[in-house]
Amino acid sequence: MKDEKKAPKLRFKGFTDDWEQCKLGDVAKITMGQSPNSKNYTDNPKDHILVQGNADMKDGQVHPRIWTTEITKIADKGDLILSVRAPVGDIGKTSYDVVIGRGVAAIKGNEFIFQLLKRMKTVGYWTKYSTGSTFESINSLEINNAVINLPKEHEQNEVGKILSYMDHAITLHEEKKRQLERLKSALLKKMFADKSGYPAVRFNGFCDEWKKQKLGDIVETITDYVAAGSFASLRENVIYRSEPCYAQLIRTADLKSNFSKIAPVYVDKQAFDFLYRVSLDKESVILPNIGNCGEVYYVDPHELPYMRNVLGPNAILIRSSSLNNHFLSILFQSHNFQKSLKLVISPNGQTKFNKTELKRIKMVLPMDVNEQNSLSAFFKMINTAISLQEHKSNILKELKSSLLQNMFI
Repeated sequence: MKDEKKAPKLRFKGFTDDWEQCKLGDVAKITMGQSPNSKNYTDNPKDHILVQGNADMKDGQVHPRIWTTEITKIADKGDLILSVRAPVGDIGKTSYDVVIGRGVAAIKGNEFIFQLLKRMKTVGYWTKYSTGSTFESINSLEINNAVINLPKEHEQNEVGKILSYMDHAITLHEEKKRQLERLKSALLKKMFADKSGYPAVRFNGFCDEWKKQKLGDIVETITDYVAAGSFASLRENVIYRSEPCYAQLIRTADLKSNFSKIAPVYVDKQAFDFLYRVSLDKESVILPNIGNCGEVYYVDPHELPYMRNVLGPNAILIRSSSLNNHFLSILFQSHNFQKSLKLVISPNGQTKFNKTELKRIKMVLPMDVNEQNSLSAFFKMINTAISLQEHKSNILKELKSSLLQNMFI
């Protein structure tokens, strides 16, 4: 059996040679950055692209942001760019000849080295050099002496190739998602009426003027966590529990993360009965009213992870029996509503608004339920397409993470 230290758990057929341990500086030329004088920075794309740190990279690629007339240290097109200051270890590539500042280093390495450096970041290789430091950074000696394990060149090429293909597929799905989000944003402006009463883009068969009304006049349920009583009575009756019990408390953080990566919170029957006003037993729209104001969540009780659910603090529950609730959630995302909401958000300190201010916001909406349903179905289709691209991207990222873990030593 192979010594685990000399061969990865997962490798392509036909490769049996031991991997060799060496130092990064022995197999790759490393150039530490040196920042030009700030007086020589420009916004002229005809000057030299300056890469100072992680802010100048996106999706593993250099994205020009600042230029300079002064050349200090350079990285050639195709070089790898390693962030040497917080956040340490982020890695990207450059498709340009660039000037590099002191926040990065240039590495001449192949695709295998690029993927290996990604793994080193993921497993926290560089954190041991900055633990206890007031400013997270790594220096030339630490980078050059970084211990790595390398297979023969042919195996390097095969490993690098498959992981590069995965990066490309992930990038494609994320770009499709961004395109769909841009399309949705544009349609939220065009398909919802402004003060004129008529949307710029509309489905065939609908021509009636949209009506302006206060939200409080068209929606019968606008409530929140504190509606059950005083803060003192809440503390007395509502105790959060980490173990599953009678009902789950649904926080905006749960909705934002789609119930992943955050430990759930539960409440007993006494708390559930006390919070009955914010029970999520019917279709509802949730608006965070402290902190992340402007976010909108549509909640279908059949899609929630627990059999009984109540809304947590710092959010307002909105529900209508006469309007399409999903349509209402899309209306709240529209440009015109978001603009009106900003006018009632407190500009001082923590961003927030209350139920009374929300009820006063004037909405322009179609009174024809068929038009509401058509808009709801259309945007559901767009949301599903966006979620699908995100799901595909996440699956590939999980697979890539597993391969990084098992195809390297």
